[in-house]
Amino acid sequence: MSRIGKNPVAMPEGVTPEVSGQDVKIKGPKGELSVTIHNDVDVQLEDGKVVLKPRSQSLFARKIWPTMRTLVYNMVVGVTDGYEKELEIHGVGLRGNMQGNTLVMQLGYSHEVRYDVPDGVKVEVADQTKIKVSGIDKQLVGYVAAKIRDFKRPEPYKGKGIRYANEYIMRKEGKKK
Repeated sequence: MSRIGKNPVAMPEGVTPEVSGQDVKIKGPKGELSVTIHNDVDVQLEDGKVVLKPRSQSLFARKIWPTMRTLVYNMVVGVTDGYEKELEIHGVGLRGNMQGNTLVMQLGYSHEVRYDVPDGVKVEVADQTKIKVSGIDKQLVGYVAAKIRDFKRPEPYKGKGIRYANEYIMRKEGKKK
């Protein structure tokens, strides 16, 4: 029995769940999200809480059950509080700024790097070296932050590049004479 899956997803004030078949829709103060639950998992609305249970005792059903519960929980947190990731740009001459809905970065290449921010995500740039990605969808916020980081990953010798705010870069020793 899964310790995560057996807990029902409680709804805070201002959040309304809607279950129709395998589709779960969560509405809250920051927006609305929906997910389709896998067919091996039964989803029901009981006393204002979303309860998920495996339909069978197969190995796959028991594995996917807590995953689906976590997806519903992440939607509830997203529509109430939202998610955010912070990135930092390290290195001389490396910087970024927003131009409309496009993130424009100078990363030491011969050209500037442009990234069109998808709908549902908000990107803010403070003092050209701090980027904040925020939104209500946890997966989309993480994807956008990872995509921005991939334009110039931090290198291990001097630590130049784009990194998460709490990320530690393992440094290597340079060449010896």
